[in-house]
Amino acid sequence: MNELSMKLANLKINKDWTLFLDRDGVINNRLLGAYVVSPDEFTFIEGVPEAISLLSKMFGIIVVVTNQQGIGKGLMTAEDLNAIHLKMLNELSNNGGRIDRVYHSPYLESSGHFTRKPAIGMALKAKKDFQEIKFTKSVMVGDSISDMIFGKRLKMCTVFIGDVGIARRKPLLVDFIYPDLLTFAREISLKSSDA
Repeated sequence: MNELSMKLANLKINKDWTLFLDRDGVINNRLLGAYVVSPDEFTFIEGVPEAISLLSKMFGIIVVVTNQQGIGKGLMTAEDLNAIHLKMLNELSNNGGRIDRVYHSPYLESSGHFTRKPAIGMALKAKKDFQEIKFTKSVMVGDSISDMIFGKRLKMCTVFIGDVGIARRKPLLVDFIYPDLLTFAREISLKSSDA
C-alpha cells in the first residue's frame, strides 16, 4: 500500500462524515466559455451517478456548493438553476444516490461576496441547516484551486478532480488528486471496507 492509499484509509469515512461537492467539472460537464443555463445543457460526467450512489452509502451528509455567477450576469434566473438542480437530483436518486442539499452563490466574482468560494459562506449555511456537520470530518471535492482553498479554510480534507499539474503546484492545499469522481468513489469505498 503506498503512502497516498494509507492516508486515504486512515480517514475512516463513516456516516459521521460530510461530503462537500463542487458541481461544474465534478458532477456535470463544463461548457467551454459558457454557463449551463437550462436542464437540457446539464449532462453528467461519465460515471457520476454510480459515484454518487457509492458515496451515498459512506457519507452521512452530501451537499453541493456551487458558484453560479451566470445568475449575477443575467444569463439565467434562480428558477432556471432550480430546474437544472431538480433534474440532477432526480437522476441521481433514480440511480440510487442522493444529495441532501444544494447551495449556490449567484454573485459575480468581482463582488467578493461571503457566499462565493473560496469564501466559506455556503459551508456555514450548510452547518446551520445540518448542525451535526463537523468540518474536520468533511471532504471537499472540487476541480479548482478555489475549491481547495474553501476546504482548507475549514480544515477539511481536500480532493482535487482533474489536471494533476495544477494540483501539484499547490501541495499544501490538495490532499488527494483523482481524474474523476468515480475513481475517487471506488477507491475510498474500497479503503473504507478494508479499514
